[in-house]
Amino acid sequence: MTLDDLRVFIAVYETGNLSTVARDLDRTQSAVSQHVRRLERETGLPLLERRPRGVVPTEAGRVLYQAALGGIAALDAGLDRLAELRDGGGAVRITTGGVTVRHFMADGIAEFRRRRPRTSLEFHAAHSTQRCVELLRGGRVDLAWITLGEPLPGIEQRPVVDLPWVLAVHASDPLASRDAILPDDLAGIRYIAQPDDSTSRRRLEEEFVRLGCGRPEPVGVADWDTAALLAELGVGHAVLPALPRLAAHSPLVTVPIPCLAPISVGWAARQWTALSPPAAEFAALVAS
Repeated sequence: MTLDDLRVFIAVYETGNLSTVARDLDRTQSAVSQHVRRLERETGLPLLERRPRGVVPTEAGRVLYQAALGGIAALDAGLDRLAELRDGGGAVRITTGGVTVRHFMADGIAEFRRRRPRTSLEFHAAHSTQRCVELLRGGRVDLAWITLGEPLPGIEQRPVVDLPWVLAVHASDPLASRDAILPDDLAGIRYIAQPDDSTSRRRLEEEFVRLGCGRPEPVGVADWDTAALLAELGVGHAVLPALPRLAAHSPLVTVPIPCLAPISVGWAARQWTALSPPAAEFAALVAS
């Protein structure tokens, strides 16, 4: 039984799919399966039940998962501390999108660099919350900044800020003069949607259904910053969270949409108490 066996098993347990883990780790599905089978030989118990559409854990698998998760998180934290003692620096690994760095992290990054000039910040770009969580679970990063939602197995979430929704439009658009956008207005907008796999799009369209206004037909698909630029160019209307630096687009006007429930964004980690001191400090700086 090796640490690599346990890391692969954790990834398979959390995704429920051998081929997904093989793709994420750049290995063959057979190699991933061998890690699990080696653990099953060592424990003398089946850990996963193979099914046509993936795998599900057995009772023995659930017990091993809980034990391995805490142990590896603590070991990773210890190895990070040893690296800091050896090198006098270390690194904090973060996954998020470029939009997040621009709107939420600029001041925190500058202050962290001032406080810890020998500790590097490694940013791993991801285009969705799902991808951020995959990188976090795989042990490739320490922290993920995500749109928060339902509980995630093996992940601890810490909300930082709730963002109300706004309609971003060109200043010449008739809706730009409104004090607020109503549900009836949403049904007729030229909707610039976020990508299909984004948590924010799913949450927004759930809100459309709740309000009974129906989902507008998208005229384009883009991330938050690109959607704001398209709205500035008059391509359509972008329904966006009230991002801190959104008003920097001079021809762009943002109109509140109070009928939509705000979304919560913040940090996620595998185990908060197992973070290295630099990682915990960076998370706190960004939050503050």
